[in-house]
Amino acid sequence: MATSIQAVRGMNDILPGDSFAWQHVESVLREVVQSYGYREIRLPLVEKTELFRRSIGEVTDIVEKEMYTFEDRNGDSLTLRPEGTAGCVRACMEHGLLHNQVQRLWYSGPMFRHERPQKGRYRQFHQFGVESFGMEGPDIDAEMILMSARIWQQLGLADVTLQLNSLGTPAARAGYRVALVDYMRRHAAALDEDSRRRLDSNPLRILDSKNPDMRELLAAAPLLTDFLDADSEQHFRALCARLDAAGVSYAVNPRLVRGLDYYARTVFEWVTTRLGAQGTVCAGGRYDGLVEFLGGRPVPAFGFAVGMERLVALLVETGSGQRQLHPHVFLVMAGEPARRRGLVFADELRAAVPGLRVQSCCDGGSFKSQFRRADRSGALLALVLGDEETEGRTVVMKPLRSQQEQQVMPQQQMAAHLRGLLSGAGAGNIP
Repeated sequence: MATSIQAVRGMNDILPGDSFAWQHVESVLREVVQSYGYREIRLPLVEKTELFRRSIGEVTDIVEKEMYTFEDRNGDSLTLRPEGTAGCVRACMEHGLLHNQVQRLWYSGPMFRHERPQKGRYRQFHQFGVESFGMEGPDIDAEMILMSARIWQQLGLADVTLQLNSLGTPAARAGYRVALVDYMRRHAAALDEDSRRRLDSNPLRILDSKNPDMRELLAAAPLLTDFLDADSEQHFRALCARLDAAGVSYAVNPRLVRGLDYYARTVFEWVTTRLGAQGTVCAGGRYDGLVEFLGGRPVPAFGFAVGMERLVALLVETGSGQRQLHPHVFLVMAGEPARRRGLVFADELRAAVPGLRVQSCCDGGSFKSQFRRADRSGALLALVLGDEETEGRTVVMKPLRSQQEQQVMPQQQMAAHLRGLLSGAGAGNIP
């Protein structure tokens, strides 16, 4: 017997029982960002490997260890995208969207990293990304953080907290890097292997270490905030003032970093304690240097990404993602004339009542077996067509979730009746 084929490790199926939470989150994200004037951009899953080497950095874990990279038939090195920002910048540069223009863009879809799979961290994972270009002041920083806060409000999530920091300019950060490396070298014996490897290539990432044995060492390390330039300090104070005016709570975390040279000034994360080690649900910041880093003219930019798996898991954890999309109506049909008429009748109802979900029993069976299927479907109403109803152009409406009596009505009146249940006083009976 042949061995059954299973999904690639770390690349998970999203089953129908889980899809409602995903659809709900995706719908809220789209509605919120579009209410702020952001437009969708759709990007390839595969990019030239050089794009990620230049944007993310040759010495990062993503490029060194985690990317899915291969040669195509022309011998070109290609990579499944490990994140979305680089591809979005590439597309904007390639299509002339950045020169003397302001852009507000969003995208969503799968990303790929060959990591050790664990809860909230998979080899195929999904991100919802939001990027803005051409705006330099703190207003856009504040708007995008407020936008992310509105997402949590719309989803009914209260268990996320905002952490903020400023990285300053690359010049100011270079001074901090010297002080940090000097401090770490004086305590090299206390560094783990990963931190020693990063000491020369990307020392700011050492501050992200989750190793509990290094907690005291990191707590005593120099603070980036002590090295900020005056313009960055003013920018950060102005951002905080805008968040204060909007009533958004936050904590300044001087250890919050992005260890890439093109990041500047504001960085932020929304975190939760309900998902274990993978507690960051959303993260972003200002990356004013990336367009220039990739060969374009300097363009101020700000963006963030939401980890969809983690956000859906948080909704399920808090009980907000359990609802399922059941049909409103289940159509029971008995007899050949009823089955022919029933399929047409179901489509007439769908066309006449926007948002109505009608499921037809398309595999026959007795009335008893069809009603069992209707009950299992979660529908609130069964509409019954037999020979008598088909000939008389009537339909039997039987409530499935209440003790109300069934009733018979003309087929031509059913659409108006269902429309009233969906939008009128009876809407609570058909959600």
